[in-house]
Amino acid sequence: MAAACLEDPSLEKHFKGHRDAITSVDFSLNKKQLASGSMDSCLMIWSMRPQMRAYRFVGHKDAVMCVHFSPSGHLVASGSRDKTVRLWVPNVKGESTVFKAHTATVRSVQFSSDGQSLVTASDDKTVKVWTVHRQKFLFSLSQHINWVRCAKFSPDGRLIASASDDKTIKLWDKTSRECIHSFCEHGGFVNHVDFHPSGTCIAAAGTDNTVKVWDVRMNRLLQHYQVHSAVVNCLSFHPSGNYLITASNDSTLKILDLLEGRLLYTLHGHQGPATCVAFSRTGDFFASGGSDEQQSEMDCGDPPKKNKTQESARNQHQQEEETSLADTLEHIVGQLDVLTQTVSILEQRLTLTEDKLKECLENQQKLMHSKGN
Repeated sequence: MAAACLEDPSLEKHFKGHRDAITSVDFSLNKKQLASGSMDSCLMIWSMRPQMRAYRFVGHKDAVMCVHFSPSGHLVASGSRDKTVRLWVPNVKGESTVFKAHTATVRSVQFSSDGQSLVTASDDKTVKVWTVHRQKFLFSLSQHINWVRCAKFSPDGRLIASASDDKTIKLWDKTSRECIHSFCEHGGFVNHVDFHPSGTCIAAAGTDNTVKVWDVRMNRLLQHYQVHSAVVNCLSFHPSGNYLITASNDSTLKILDLLEGRLLYTLHGHQGPATCVAFSRTGDFFASGGSDEQQSEMDCGDPPKKNKTQESARNQHQQEEETSLADTLEHIVGQLDVLTQTVSILEQRLTLTEDKLKECLENQQKLMHSKGN
């Protein structure tokens, strides 16, 4: 998992504790905690405070596919391949309540911005909405004709966007429970969707290696990025709405400048697919997870079908554990040390040359002076 700064992202922390590919990461509102889910069936809560140990929560009977902090930070929701959703209290006890949410793998879980509702998406082709209090089922949205990978509330809670392997993104009205639009221009499955902080547009990540940004008022394509060389697994908007970060099977994270419509940074840190990424709620950090079982958290400073692609990649990349961004930074520091030493030697040689030249000039002057006499 990694976090980075928009003015030259830098590695802040490197976490290792999961025993399999990481599927999902999310920050608490106060950014003092970070939740991660993994194919190892565990949910982990990492502390940003120095010397504070991580909590490992065991309860799901199969892979944890998604995690999300409630707005208050008092609960973490997780969805699993065991078809259940759990709500955890993120402290040392790790107590949880569990309910069977779907008839297949739960791919996505998210709290509404008021913390009262929960939206879930599943391989059973449905999106469901629940009350957080007592986990009461409210309604189902069921027009997708293939697995639903992701479902998100709009910031105001009035809309729901869902992304599916039927190659569509659907926009739903939460009150009327009707599909108000389908975006159908993706050339592959849609892995992830998220709302812009303004609520006026959505971004979608696809297995066709693209990232697309759509206006949900005019229902038109605003931006189309082809910056990755493999499947795009996840994306996250910066709270300012000016940047978008993406994670891909090409092992990179990319930060896009949405105002200028261009690629800003490419980050190489993961060995194998970068499976998930999320900005902190304040935007000064982001975290990423990968199939290399490692997570990094990066400092952003002050910002100006089973899942064939992921699971086959995971099997291919159960690999050498650690060559991380930290190693890259260490290598750069080492190179800088070498350069510093080289410059120092050159300065010494230059000083010697200057001294010799000075001595020659003095000798020449002495010689001229003696000849003149």
